[in-house]
This record gives sequence, C-alpha cells and structure tokens, in this order.
Amino acid sequence: MAPSSVVVTTENPKSISLVEVNDLNSPSAFRDKNKAANPKRFTKVLLLKAQRTLGCIPWLANSLFTTFASVKKRIALSDERDEEPKYRGKLYRFIRVFLAISVVALFIEIFAYFNQWHLNLVNPWEVQSLLQWTYMAWISFRADYIAPTLATLTTFCIVLFLIQSVDRLVLCLGCFWMKFRKIKPIINKDACDLEDGSYFPMVLVQIPMCNEKEVFAQSIGAVCQLDWPKDRMLVQVLDDSDDEILQQMIRNECLSWKEKGVNIIYRHRFIRTGYKAGNLKSAMACDYVQDYEFVAIFDADFTPNPDFLKLTVPHFKGKPDVGLVQARWTFVNKDENLLTRLQNINLCFHFEVEQQVNGHYLNFFGFNGTAGVWRIKALEESGGWLERTTVEDMDIAVRAHLCGWKFIYVNDVRVLCELPESYEAYKKQQHRWHSGPMQLFRLCLPSILTSKISAWKKANMIFLFFLLRKLILPFYSFTLFCIILPLTMFIPEAELPPWVICYVPIVMSILNILPAPKSFPFLMPYLLFENTMSVTKFNAMVSGLFQLGSAYEWVVTKKTGRSSESDLLAFAERESKNMNEEKISRRLSESGLELLGKIKEHEEVPKKKKANKIYRKELALAFLLLTAAARSLLSAQGIHFYYLLFQGLTFLIVGLDLIGEQVS
Repeated sequence: MAPSSVVVTTENPKSISLVEVNDLNSPSAFRDKNKAANPKRFTKVLLLKAQRTLGCIPWLANSLFTTFASVKKRIALSDERDEEPKYRGKLYRFIRVFLAISVVALFIEIFAYFNQWHLNLVNPWEVQSLLQWTYMAWISFRADYIAPTLATLTTFCIVLFLIQSVDRLVLCLGCFWMKFRKIKPIINKDACDLEDGSYFPMVLVQIPMCNEKEVFAQSIGAVCQLDWPKDRMLVQVLDDSDDEILQQMIRNECLSWKEKGVNIIYRHRFIRTGYKAGNLKSAMACDYVQDYEFVAIFDADFTPNPDFLKLTVPHFKGKPDVGLVQARWTFVNKDENLLTRLQNINLCFHFEVEQQVNGHYLNFFGFNGTAGVWRIKALEESGGWLERTTVEDMDIAVRAHLCGWKFIYVNDVRVLCELPESYEAYKKQQHRWHSGPMQLFRLCLPSILTSKISAWKKANMIFLFFLLRKLILPFYSFTLFCIILPLTMFIPEAELPPWVICYVPIVMSILNILPAPKSFPFLMPYLLFENTMSVTKFNAMVSGLFQLGSAYEWVVTKKTGRSSESDLLAFAERESKNMNEEKISRRLSESGLELLGKIKEHEEVPKKKKANKIYRKELALAFLLLTAAARSLLSAQGIHFYYLLFQGLTFLIVGLDLIGEQVS
C-alpha cells in the first residue's frame, strides 16, 4: 500500500463499507460534498441565530415596558415627605443648581457645535454676531480663570485618591503576608485548658435591643445555648423597646430560658436616653457586674455558635494588656439581592483585610459594636460607655487604645447576622457610620494629642484611622467623580486623565473584591455603586464634622428575621411560642390571658403600608452625570462618556430605589 494511503476499517462491514484514500492531498468525494453543504449549513445557522435574536425582542420590549411602568408608578405615588428633608438640605440644592447650569451649558455647546463655532481659533475682531462674541468671551474666561482653579482642585483630589489607593494596597499586602506566613492569634495552651475546666472566668453576656420583634427570640436562644458553665455566665437582655406588647414577648422569652436553668435577666429602661450607649451604660451600673471579669456583647440579630466563648475568652489568659477580642461577622442573607451582595464585598474586605492587618501589626482597630468580648477592667479604665456620639463602639475603642489596651482580632471565629436588604435601611445605617466618626474625631483630637502613647500611634490614629479612611475617602470620592468629572466636560481645559477614571479604580475594586472571590462577576456594579454611595457618605461626613442636625440621629437598622436553614430548625419551636396561647396562660395565668387579648388587638390595628421610595438627591446627580455624558460626546471622549453614562444610570437606579428589597 502506498505511504499516502489511509485505510478505514469497521467492525461491522455489513452496514459500513471499506474506504481507501490513495492521495490525501487530492480533493475527495467527502470534501466536495462538505464544500457543497457548508454554505447551506452556514445559512441555516444564520437563520437560526436570527430567529433566536428576533425571539428575544418581545421579551426585551416587555421587560423595558414593565420597568418603565414601575418607574412611572413609583414617581406618581411618591411624596415629598417620603425622604426626610435632612437627607437633602443644602447639598441637594447645590446639585439642583449645578444640574440647571449644566443643562443650559449643554444646549449652548450643542448649538455651537452644529454651527461649527471654533472660536478659540478665530480673531475676536473677525466675529460678527453678538452671540458668537459672547460665546468666545466665555471660552476665554473659562480658560484663563476657571480652568486653572479647577485643575488645582483636580490635582489635589487626585493626590488624595493616590494616597488612599496606596493605603489600600499596603493593607492588602499585609493581609497577603499574613496568609502566606499563616499568622494568626495564638492561645497560650499552657495558660488555660478548657477541657479540664481549669479556666472558666465569670462572663457577662449582654444583648441590647430596641423594637427588634423579628430577631429577638433567635438571638436570646443562641446566647442562652453558649457552651459555658451556667454558674459562670449571666445573660442580660437589655430591652429599650417602646412597644408594651413586644416588651412582654421578650420578657416571656427570658422567663422560658430561666425555667431551663439559664442565668438570665430582663432589663427595661423607663428613661431611654443615649440610645445603645445609654442602654449599655445603665446595664454596667448594676451592682452584680463587679463579680464578672469579661463582658460579651451581641446585637439582636447576631446568633453566635455555642463555642464562641471558648474560642475568644482564652485569648485574654496570660495577656493582662489585652482589652478586647473581636470576632468576624458572616451574613445569612448575603445572596438575597444585589444590594446585599455589594455590602458583603465591602464588609468582607473590612474584616478580612482592615481588621486583621490592624489587629496584628498595630493591636488596634475600631470595635464593631457586637460579636466581641471586653475585659470589664478595660471598659472601666477607659471611662465606660459615653453617649456623646452615635458610634459608641468606636468611641470606647479609641479611649481604650489611648489608655494602653491592646486588641485582638480572630478572623476564624464567625458570628452570623443580617445585612439590611432595603436601600432605605442601608442608607440610614451608612449615614450613622460616617457621621459618627467625624463627631468622635472632633471630641477626641485633644485627648489623642495629649495622650502618653507613642508618636507613631498618634499619627496612625489621626492621619490613617480618622482622616484618611473616615474623612478623605468620602470627600474625594464625591468631589472627584460626582462634581469635578462632569464639570470638566464643560471646561475641557481641565480634563481628568483616563487612568484616574478607569484604570486605578478598577484595580482598587479588584483588591476590594479579593476577600470575596465569588463576587467577581459583580466587580463593575460594585465600583459604580460605591461611587453612588459617596454622596450619602460625604453628606454624613460633613454633618458629623460640623455638628449639623442629622449628625446625632440614631435609627435602628431594620431586620427581617432571616436565618440559615439550620438556625430555623433550631429556633422554629421557640419562635412559635411567642404567640402561643397555652404558653402565655400557663406562665402568667390571668395576666397571660390579658396579654393575649392585647396581642390580638395589636394585630388588628392596620399597619402603614411599606413602599419603595425615590431619592431626589441621587436622581439629581443621575441627570447631572447623564448631561455631562451627552456633552462628552461632542468632544469624542470615549472613556469619559462610558463612565458618565453608566455612573449616571447607576444613580438613576438607586434614586428610583430599584436596588435592594422591592415592595409590590
């Protein structure tokens, strides 16, 4: 057989015959047939794809129609009272004026563009029309006076942006080094041995709550099941609820656990001042607190695992200078909607990188307010809980650090909790979280400067902890991307370079998303949403720094009562008892029947319907950025146009409350 021949044989010669190809280089019958069939197949594929594409058009049209109908209905049903005036104020008026000027400028630029007025290249004496002369005078004025000032402000913001980016990069490198070297807080095994019961100090566990109807039962149940000797632990349920029915329900829950042998106390304040700080301060004033060495704090939506105390309290043994052990949060509803997914990215970076690196290298970080254990002596020496700000957790952490106490962060100990699912709840939470630090900075700055800690620690607390991460970050995010960038579209002499708009922010977003690798598909939504939230954070920062009206507002973050499947199985029976007639009547006899009647009356009262809102500040910024995007088309600025377009659409989505929980 010739070397170029190929013989194909089969095991079933009855159905398939033997084929011999004598020359592979010559066209065969099969190749001729394939060539003849290929154009037909190609045409069929094109037709099939066209059919599928046409099939998607009705679906897209229906989706767009439904979306626009929802938006139209939401705007029609909106009320000026929906959004509190304190969330608009002077900043909202400034944005509206900026938007109006931008719209007028856009029409002028469009008119000049289509009339081909390249007046910057024309001699002023050759201009005949008064309108042309006015436009040329404006170009000359903006180039000589406005552009230099704007360029200076732009350079200042870019410098701040780069400093913050370097800080973020250093934190990530520190976290990578800890992972590479497997650096973790270590418990001194020789100092304590929980297995033989040699180290079980007295622990006080506090659950502060206020109108937490959805979550109080699972939180109390989880704390009461902590694996710690009953005679060495006391649970304080600190209820600030103003609903008498809810108070009785929480009291009943405490009584049911007390009957099971748990050492638990229900406390309710009649004078509810100081919010959470006032609640904790009142509880720590009890005489029996002096018998306890440590206090663990859990908010009402936190459900610790039974081994929480065994994994955290031993870190204090043999380390008399340790005042706080902080655990990590995990979220049961992180995949509930787009808003919770984006929050999860931020908080994963906060715990995995910021808290872990600062805890290891500096022995200092901001207390997260819950899922932590304090040495009571550290609280007392630091002045206890103060009601002067809305961030009492950060306040006590700063004062404890100034007194020389060290903090330990344990990333492996995790406590389940909830994320706010609606944009309204998230916005109010972020306003408190960003106004409080500025209040605290004003109050603590003299104490920091006069404290006995090292100069390096003072510099870290002032420049990194407060100024860079709490003030500069929201300032440049809002100023650079929401004000300066659209302004440069109308003043092209002060253009922002593309790497500031696109490349560096994407790299920083990738670093932020590394602790949550499953969230990589949400990289661009995360980047756009963070810039959208900058307006809320900037407004909160300014109100806290200058002590404006909304700076001292405390709004309890609304909970939904979601829990994991295992938690639901564990707490289902207990939660069902809250409204159980037999349980109430058996425990409280006649008073229980009276309570049952009140509960039924309470259920019959019609509740105010919950609805999504519209946020005018975000909507105004949306139209401002979209106006600037239209102006960028005249200058053929590709990256600037796409950024302004998508950022404007993101503001529009958020302003219409289309992100997060949707109420039909």
